[in-house]
Amino acid sequence: MGYLLLAGAIAAEVAATTAMKYSDGFSRLGPSMLTAVGYLVSFTLLAQTLKSVSMGTAYAIWAGVGTAAIATIGILFLGEGMTGVKAAGIALIIAGVVVLNLGGAH
Repeated sequence: MGYLLLAGAIAAEVAATTAMKYSDGFSRLGPSMLTAVGYLVSFTLLAQTLKSVSMGTAYAIWAGVGTAAIATIGILFLGEGMTGVKAAGIALIIAGVVVLNLGGAH
């Protein structure tokens, strides 16, 4: 159940960060509200996750997967460029999450 909550926390954080892009510096109400609600939901779910998943593992997965997802969204939907360095960084983030889970983080 902890990892399901963590997935929800990641999804909410990614949605909030994406909405922030469209908030125009928090000058547009709709995206600004979605940003605030998304982060509130994300932190609430992350806090619930910590009841069953170790803090270091949960936070590393939350931050790493969220970062990789936002970078991917930027590349696919927002016209941000893909470089070899960016691709390597995303791959390293994913590898780090895998290593954490293989290292007995359950």
